[in-house]
Amino acid sequence: MPGAWTDLDRPPLDGRALRRALVGPGGWSALEAVATTGSTNADLLARPDAPAGTVLVADHQSGGRGRLGRTWQAPPRSSLAVSVLLRPAADGVPRERWSWLPLLTGLAVADALGALDLRPRLKWPNDVLLETDGGPAKVCGVLAEVRGDVVVLGAGINVAQRRDELPPPPDPSGAAGREAAPVPATSLALAGAGSTDRDTVLRRYLRALRARLDAFAAAGGDPAARGLLADYRAACATLGADVRVHLPDGTVLTGRAEDVDADGRLVVADASAGGGGARTAVAAGDVVHVRPAAGRPAR
Repeated sequence: MPGAWTDLDRPPLDGRALRRALVGPGGWSALEAVATTGSTNADLLARPDAPAGTVLVADHQSGGRGRLGRTWQAPPRSSLAVSVLLRPAADGVPRERWSWLPLLTGLAVADALGALDLRPRLKWPNDVLLETDGGPAKVCGVLAEVRGDVVVLGAGINVAQRRDELPPPPDPSGAAGREAAPVPATSLALAGAGSTDRDTVLRRYLRALRARLDAFAAAGGDPAARGLLADYRAACATLGADVRVHLPDGTVLTGRAEDVDADGRLVVADASAGGGGARTAVAAGDVVHVRPAAGRPAR
């Protein structure tokens, strides 16, 4: 079996250096880097007694999961699969504001990638996009899971994948296309990032996430108080686009995405009245996916 250093272009993460850089006062409480696991989110959810601020990152994740049980995989040491364990209530964030945590996570990824000479955008609720020659492409997905007073925030960032290592985009005419937004995948390497060193990318992301979480907690979970809401709106490519929101009961809401409200919900103006219809706020947990309306791609 090939060892971790077989591919010198894809070295393993340096757990010891990462702990020195990220664990301690003002940072994270613990960090573990493992060679392989099924799911970093599942592993942390299985550790209910782990201290808040525990980070788990894997060189390879064999059973990565996204929203609605979707799965994904990447070649070993080509991406970042990282999860953090939080107890938001203990930090003064009321449960009704926890819906902001996955949006905040996506924004932290965007903060980190912006420091790598990229211009990321956010697709509500949980994708980070980069512009490519073929249009917007997904470079990161976010999954938040709650168990009791614990929230685990997972992010999967495509770092060094080559084009032939990325999954093909879903066929919009098939079942997969109906279940997932037809956005192709990309990686930091393909997008021309200033660095594709995974240790560097991870440090930038975890520092950005820590800063966003601390500001959110200091504001008692009020997304407007520390600029989180304004920053998210500014980074969200979904806003201003004509969209089709597919709901679990099979119905489709068509209209213009006008806002993200204080609860992190997407506000859509119904298209049935020429754009002046009723405004409906939809939560991430109540949505299968959001796709651009025909002929009106998201910007």
